[in-house]
Amino acid sequence: MASRVPELIDALVLVLRADPALKDVAVTDGPEVSESSAPDWLIVGFNGDPDADFQAAQTLGGWSSLATGREEQIEVFVAAVASRGDTDVRAARMRVYEIGARLEALLAAAPGVGLPSLEVAIEASQLFQPQTDQGVQARLLLTVAGRAFT
Repeated sequence: MASRVPELIDALVLVLRADPALKDVAVTDGPEVSESSAPDWLIVGFNGDPDADFQAAQTLGGWSSLATGREEQIEVFVAAVASRGDTDVRAARMRVYEIGARLEALLAAAPGVGLPSLEVAIEASQLFQPQTDQGVQARLLLTVAGRAFT
């Protein structure tokens, strides 16, 4: 099956890792096993639920025409995480939205993330703010959605 999902995930990781505004944020391709103690993360291709199915993306396809190929509606999940060693939920929430805003700005400036026949933007978000025994953690789950042609 031809899909643009793999190259979109690769492009998002590349663009986010190259962004100087995210130099203090650990940008990963999926939920990587790491020894990192970074408090802030941007995880491309992860629905943010470590106790679930680790869904990375979903698509819905259809033919644009038999001669020209296939249109694909794409959703790639991105989790922004801001952890703190205290219980200041407001600070964690503000930080996680700051991280998410960088992704939004990058997509607004280049909705094709350097890929031809593709256009995406943040379509939806969900905020989680659990207090843990290590302090508060704000998780902002972003759905990067759009259309691509193969």
